[in-house]
Amino acid sequence: MNSATECNNNELNALTDSIMCKVQTVQQKTKESRRCSFRLTPTATYRQLIMVILANLGIVATGMGLGFPAVSLNQLTDSDQDFHMTSSQASWFASINAISCPLGGLLSGYLLDSLGRKKTILSFNLISIFSWGLMIFRISSNNNVILIQIMISRFLIGISTGLASSPAGVYSAEICHSSLRSRFTLGTSTATAFGIMLIYILGYFIRNDYQQISTIVYGYSIISIICCFPIRESPVWLLSKNMYDESLNNLKYFRGVKKNDNTDYDEIKNELDELKRAVPHRTSKREFKETIGRPEMYKPLLIMIGFFGFQQFSGIFVVIVYAVQFSIEAGVSIDPLLCAILIGLTRIVTTFLVGIILDKWGRRPPAMISASGMAISMFLLAASTWFPEVIGKIPYITVISIVTYIFTSTLGLMTLPFSMISEVFPPSARGQCAGITICCGYLMSFVAIKLYPGMVSSIGDENVFAFYGLVSLLAIVYVYIYLPETKRKTLKQIEDHFKN
Repeated sequence: MNSATECNNNELNALTDSIMCKVQTVQQKTKESRRCSFRLTPTATYRQLIMVILANLGIVATGMGLGFPAVSLNQLTDSDQDFHMTSSQASWFASINAISCPLGGLLSGYLLDSLGRKKTILSFNLISIFSWGLMIFRISSNNNVILIQIMISRFLIGISTGLASSPAGVYSAEICHSSLRSRFTLGTSTATAFGIMLIYILGYFIRNDYQQISTIVYGYSIISIICCFPIRESPVWLLSKNMYDESLNNLKYFRGVKKNDNTDYDEIKNELDELKRAVPHRTSKREFKETIGRPEMYKPLLIMIGFFGFQQFSGIFVVIVYAVQFSIEAGVSIDPLLCAILIGLTRIVTTFLVGIILDKWGRRPPAMISASGMAISMFLLAASTWFPEVIGKIPYITVISIVTYIFTSTLGLMTLPFSMISEVFPPSARGQCAGITICCGYLMSFVAIKLYPGMVSSIGDENVFAFYGLVSLLAIVYVYIYLPETKRKTLKQIEDHFKN
């Protein structure tokens, strides 16, 4: 009898412990949920949006730099001009910025951790001003000197582009509420797309005058750097420098709380303490080498480098840089510059939609849909040449294919790699990891852009289109197997996912 009673008591205790454990779990999740939704007021949303916009203004100029060859190569390769380039020099003009982009990416990682997010953003704006100035003001009438000056300008534009690829995204991820992060971290992609569209529009209305176009971009760059000064530093970086009071004040600002308002001080302090635990200190070079073997470091690093590889070798940046020439080779029946504007307009409209799509569908589904659409578009372009009597006779098939390619690429493969580098890396080494990833991505970009003219002349444009389509197909498999889902996850939850 005693034995049976003891057994029942043990079962009752076990059941009670189980219930209490579940209750505590529910309470903890409720607490985390409440903390996650804390301070998402109209004031907080407005402040976060303004800071994200200011941080991304300078990236518009780097987008213009990416699309600049598309609107200037016809003039620069025209033998009737006083200054003109050979085809080999023109290919270097189009791709040399991709060589220096990795330098900017590595420099970005160092500056993000050393100087902070705001000063890094100011840095790439300053380099942008200097680089466009070189494109405008000639120091000599000698053609060789002009060529060197233009190449240096493009090289510096590349450094500015690489330097600009991650700071605004990292900054946005660190200041934004988790429910807004997927949309606001797309600011870099949106600004880049807007810059590309603007340069195409300028090229359409200002033909054969690359210096006048450069002057407009130069003026814009001056305005954008002035707009950077009101930016408030990221609380995460301030904590990494042990600036607790400054971090607290900035976090209050981003959460819509007045500086001297201590009504919800405990909740603000809890969020700050959580950030502090996530960022105990900045990872030094020695520590970075020692910790790179940890799964939360090397897994996202390798995954994102691979993701950038599929982005570059599926032809996305080739179409941006050679938009006019690509349209001609694809056989479009409208003004190639007008087709380039359609490309830019499609990209920016789609980028605005991406935030909503990522918020509803996450990261993986849009990436796979994106790669599928790109593959179909490129195979259609190739088929229009392979089967001119069947596919080639479909009205506007080339224009439709190119616009569809741009639309679907922007849904995922164009925007997601830049957006996700601000999410997947541990906060203590986010700058370094983002810099390495951007470096590798732009090295692959240089290879893809530099090889494009040679590939067209050696295997034909239709086979180049088919190659890009094949890479896009392989990207679907890669995303399905390796790409993590970060939808509505906190930065800490993403880090724990790789740890486990």
